[in-house]
Amino acid sequence: MRTYSPKASEINRAWFVIDADGMVLGRLATEVARLLRGKHRPYYAPHLDTGDHVVIINADKIVMTSNKAEQKFAYRHSGYPGGLRSTSYAKLLENDPVELVTRAIRGMVPKNRLGRAQMEKLKVYAGASHPHEAQNPQSYDVPGARRVNA
Repeated sequence: MRTYSPKASEINRAWFVIDADGMVLGRLATEVARLLRGKHRPYYAPHLDTGDHVVIINADKIVMTSNKAEQKFAYRHSGYPGGLRSTSYAKLLENDPVELVTRAIRGMVPKNRLGRAQMEKLKVYAGASHPHEAQNPQSYDVPGARRVNA
C-alpha cells in the first residue's frame, strides 16, 4: 500500500462566494479556513496548498456573540518600546470590517509559507459587490453556521 500525495497539476481550484450578512464571526472563520486549506477535499495533504479561492461579501454585517465586540481587542506593535496599540473589535468592525474578518481567518491557517499562500486566495469585501464575477464563483452556504438577526 502506498500513500497518495496529490501533484500540483492535479489540484482543481474552485471559487466560492460567501455572504457574511448576519453570520457569527468565529463560525464563518473556521469554515473559510477549512476551504482555504483544502480540508474538504478527499485528496487533502497537510504539506500542500489544495484549497479553493474564497470571496466574502457583506463583511460589515458580521455579528459577534456575547460581549466580544467590547471585550476582545486586536493588537499591533510598531517594534519600538511602548509601541503596543490595541483596538476593540467593535471599533474595528465599524472602521475596517475587512481587517476584522481577515484577522480571524489568518489565526486559523498555518503560520508559515503555506499559510501565507492560502491567505492570498482569500478576498474580503465590506459591501455586497465584488470584482470576481469572471471566475464564476459558486454560492457557498456555511453548514452549521447560524444567521443572527441583529
